[in-house]
Amino acid sequence: MSQAVTLFSGCGGCSLGLVRAGFSVSLAAELNEDACKTYRANVGEATLWQTDLGTVSPGDILQRVGAGVGEIPLMAGGPPCQGFSSAGAKDWTDPRNSLLKKFVDLVAGIRPVWFVMENVEGLLTSNDGFFITEAVTQFLKAGYWVRAKKIYMEKYGLPQRRKRVIVVGNLEGCEFDFPEETHDEPNTDSLFGTAAPLLSILDAIDDMGSPVESGEVTLTTSPRTDFQRAMRRSDDGPVTLHTIKKVNATTATRIRHLGQGKTMKDLPEELQHASFTRRAFRRVMDGTPTEKRGGAPSGMKRLVGATPSLTITSASPIEFVHPIEDRLLTLRECARIQSFPDSFAFTGSWSSVATQIGNAIPPAFMKVLAEHIASMAKWKSRKASMGRWFGIEATKASAMSPALERTLEGLREKTSAYLR
Repeated sequence: MSQAVTLFSGCGGCSLGLVRAGFSVSLAAELNEDACKTYRANVGEATLWQTDLGTVSPGDILQRVGAGVGEIPLMAGGPPCQGFSSAGAKDWTDPRNSLLKKFVDLVAGIRPVWFVMENVEGLLTSNDGFFITEAVTQFLKAGYWVRAKKIYMEKYGLPQRRKRVIVVGNLEGCEFDFPEETHDEPNTDSLFGTAAPLLSILDAIDDMGSPVESGEVTLTTSPRTDFQRAMRRSDDGPVTLHTIKKVNATTATRIRHLGQGKTMKDLPEELQHASFTRRAFRRVMDGTPTEKRGGAPSGMKRLVGATPSLTITSASPIEFVHPIEDRLLTLRECARIQSFPDSFAFTGSWSSVATQIGNAIPPAFMKVLAEHIASMAKWKSRKASMGRWFGIEATKASAMSPALERTLEGLREKTSAYLR
């Protein structure tokens, strides 16, 4: 098997996907204690390093792996960046950007043959594209051929609409492109034939039945879809975390009044949360033009059973209402939608588990991407040619926002010196 290292490994979604793609994860680095406990219980103890990556050097990682510079076939991770919405100054050394910069610096110092960096779509436009431009420029300076793309993970068989920016680089002189999308909206043709329809939330979870108040539950309904079969425990054992989150009477009334696809703003005024009214009123008083106000935030919403779920985040188990039943999604349902198998055991408080699930790189997507990289990689270390190459697909829309146009212009200006 090919060797891989994961950084900012979380509870193990990225590593699990790599393992299922045939990789051997020789090191996973993560700081959060609950996430580390979850990782140990599901992916393995031996390779996990609980550490603050902000204090780690490339040599520290190479020593733990027992490899030299340029010898690790693949390194992957999703570094957080706290500066996206708050760092007004365009400063690559701003402490709020330190972990994004750290990932880039570790790649440059370790020089894995291939790397994968995952991040939120805000990476493309925040601060006029400053973050993505700096990261790509540093990768090019280090000798990498780089491809960046905004990925719609539902197009790869994930039962949720999840947009993420994925950056892939290599030292093999490979003009990499991402794997062909396998799923699409109904009646849409893919490049090589008719794509499979997008998986809906019910395609993922309607075999789980109603949750219990506490403890474990045994699933008695037969799986209906291939996705459900892949998620089920092979031993038909009990499932944890499929439990009801208790809510107060007002919240229960709101849930009952929400139809599929409806949000808090669709409720009668007396059932809307006070913060929603305050925010909408504030935007009016601020003089925001009507066409730009956007209304109050959506808050609680009932999902549509026939379509993919909305993006699973740490807030999903307190905001997402089951499409059919008058209740919130359970933690186990959120984990399913993120493609964690039912046997995956999470450790920590309710809120900690919700965060671990929401922050994870979905294992199913990582498996597809890793298999595709493996099919293209030569897995031998050599110097890249003197030239560099960079490609980006930042949107599927026919029109482009001014913010994205500024990002692409900045990328053209900053990276031109390093391209062949």
